[in-house]
Amino acid sequence: MTGLVRMISTFHDTTIVNKGRKDRKTNMEIKKPYAVVQYHKLIKGVGRADQYLAYYSVLKKTVEWSKKVVLYLLNCVLFNAFFVYRTLNTNKV
Repeated sequence: MTGLVRMISTFHDTTIVNKGRKDRKTNMEIKKPYAVVQYHKLIKGVGRADQYLAYYSVLKKTVEWSKKVVLYLLNCVLFNAFFVYRTLNTNKV
């Protein structure tokens, strides 16, 4: 199954690259635009951060929007501090 991909990029051209894998059903090489490959390579950290923040949300339905923004930013700061600590502290307890 092939899908239509539309992306706007001022950095990438329309180069198509082989992924080095084959489709299970058709046994054809998987080819993707280079812009998509780069996007998936670089977006992993953002997606993972959003996933972790969704598990421990500090937002409440009754809080007004300005407080939600502050709480969301505080939550992002705390997560980033935790991630940096976990990355730099390689000692296992």
